[in-house]
Amino acid sequence: MSRPSTNRLSRATAPTSLLRRQGQMPQAGIVHLGLGSFHRAHQAVYTDAAIAERGGDWGIIGVASRSRQVVDAMREQDLLYTVATIEPSSSRYSVPRVHTDVLVGRDEPGRVVRSIAEPGVRIVSLTVTEHGYTFSPETGRLDLDDATIRHDLEDAAGPLSTIGQITRGLQQRMLGCGEPITVLSCDNLAHNGRRTGQLVLDFIEALDGAQAAELAAWVESHVRFPSSMVDRIVPATLDSHRTAVTSALGYVDAVPVPAEPFSMWVIEDEFAGGRPHWESGGAVFSPEVDRYEEMKLRLLNGTHSLIAYLGALNGHATIPESIADESIRGAARSVLRDEYLPSVRIPSGVDAGEYEEALFVRWQNSALGHRTSQVGSDGSVKLPQRVCVPALALLDAGTMPHHLALTVAAYLACVAPPSGFDPGQHARAIQDPAAQRLAALSARARSGVELAHLVFDGGRIFPAELAARGDFIDRVGELLDTITRSGPRAAAREAASASDAGREPTAQDPTGAVGAP
Repeated sequence: MSRPSTNRLSRATAPTSLLRRQGQMPQAGIVHLGLGSFHRAHQAVYTDAAIAERGGDWGIIGVASRSRQVVDAMREQDLLYTVATIEPSSSRYSVPRVHTDVLVGRDEPGRVVRSIAEPGVRIVSLTVTEHGYTFSPETGRLDLDDATIRHDLEDAAGPLSTIGQITRGLQQRMLGCGEPITVLSCDNLAHNGRRTGQLVLDFIEALDGAQAAELAAWVESHVRFPSSMVDRIVPATLDSHRTAVTSALGYVDAVPVPAEPFSMWVIEDEFAGGRPHWESGGAVFSPEVDRYEEMKLRLLNGTHSLIAYLGALNGHATIPESIADESIRGAARSVLRDEYLPSVRIPSGVDAGEYEEALFVRWQNSALGHRTSQVGSDGSVKLPQRVCVPALALLDAGTMPHHLALTVAAYLACVAPPSGFDPGQHARAIQDPAAQRLAALSARARSGVELAHLVFDGGRIFPAELAARGDFIDRVGELLDTITRSGPRAAAREAASASDAGREPTAQDPTGAVGAP
């Protein structure tokens, strides 16, 4: 087959070798909220493999929250895009053929609701980031004071929030076909299935009494909320990725997705109306999803956050540049082994040491170009999920988690820098929904210690249990002061020195078993 010369990607121009399957498109069986790069390099790839292997009407209606860029491009490209699997030495390409439609949820909220209510749709899946769930960090429950949630409680036909769209879709489904359905969270939230189910119930409880009771009973009997753990590093798409696709494949793709070779999906097998045969793509169905969640949220995501914040403050644009910095690599090893790992229940059959080494190999993938500003964004909703439980466990045991405190201090230095401190261009590029609120607190503070107390007392980020630990907050503030006075490397040395001084020698477990049983 001759390669087309820089035509736009379409069903006519996509090389057959890149398509996993041919023939008729399946009917829609999944509504996916969050049409970003991660979904297109993860769930869509697994679903494409499942349909190719076992068939079934599991096509995906992809819903972008706000942005039209991906939606418009995919419509022009016959709903196709390229996944570029990138390693330093080579790249591989594929073109998933699984989306049956794409739309922008903010533009067509009623259509999202109607799609969820369609009898052929049996799964609603989500990759909307932690921020998309609109919960209160202090309570973990739905934020009923949020303006979008208040709007959705009043407007059944045009909900704008993720939880509002799901709940209103379930409500219309109950009144219509009444068929069972599964809501599958694929975001980095601990116990994400139970959390999503609780947020839906919180929304229902805020509705009119009789209306709420009927819907709550129907959801209890007809809807399932399994948990899942997802893992693949998917950096933001750059012009260099677009150029590489055109050079390698001969067509123009406006929205290719770069991704690392590693991919994992662990799912609780609890579905109300069936599911694709995701095992065909390598998904694992396990009763230990919570253990995989802990391992990923803390060892990977938690350590990743520290690498990103220290890297940005040290002037590093990417994660591979950051992990090559000796001071950052040492801090990453310490926070992973000494402060996150003790709180993690390692899943059966997983070797913690091998998992750690695999993470450092993945972080060193220089071909990906994963930016510190991307990894560091949305820390106000990410860090409570990652830091709080392990920090409290160590504090309760009489150990100060210096590197967890360094993580929070580096985050504040990036997104709420004290007056007179310039965190650098990469830190300034970090996006955070609490940035304006934190900047106002920073303007009031006369020191890092004072800022840390203001953030924990009134920043509406960390839960009350951790906000009550003045010793930890003082440590965050002290390290923040060190960052602003002497730089992030000095703060990393200070955390390492204090951690070494406070650590008691322990015998190495020859079995490699680590963490709580």
